[in-house]
Amino acid sequence: MGPAITTIIRVRYGETDQMGVAYYGNYLSWFEIGRTEFCRSLSSPYREWEKQGVFLPAVEAYVRYKNPLRYDERVLIKTSIREVTSHSITFDYRVMPEERSRLAAEGWTRHAFCGPDGRLLREPEPFHSWLKEISRSSLEEVVEREQ
Repeated sequence: MGPAITTIIRVRYGETDQMGVAYYGNYLSWFEIGRTEFCRSLSSPYREWEKQGVFLPAVEAYVRYKNPLRYDERVLIKTSIREVTSHSITFDYRVMPEERSRLAAEGWTRHAFCGPDGRLLREPEPFHSWLKEISRSSLEEVVEREQ
């Protein structure tokens, strides 16, 4: 597993139920935030992928809920790459409140490499090589290369 990037969000009122607990469906949206910020922080925002004709539709998702998050809590989303294959990438996520050390949820999403027409792409460049390299690197190595 390569570097993990941490993104901080705050649980908004509209993301909770009557008891002030974060609704379970929001975790997938939070995974998206983590994934987007992961790519942006490593100098390759999604917008660049799409400009070059590479799209990442979700093809699988998994979430395991451990402890509830509450309204107005600051939340850490730790995102990393689990696996890169010729046709897909899988991201891992760990979600936890900033003030408590208990894991709130963990999960993963798998995304296919597709063209604008929705057809699978095999090892789209330059992204595929970049992702393979990132997945084998430590965060320090990645930051050092970017500077």
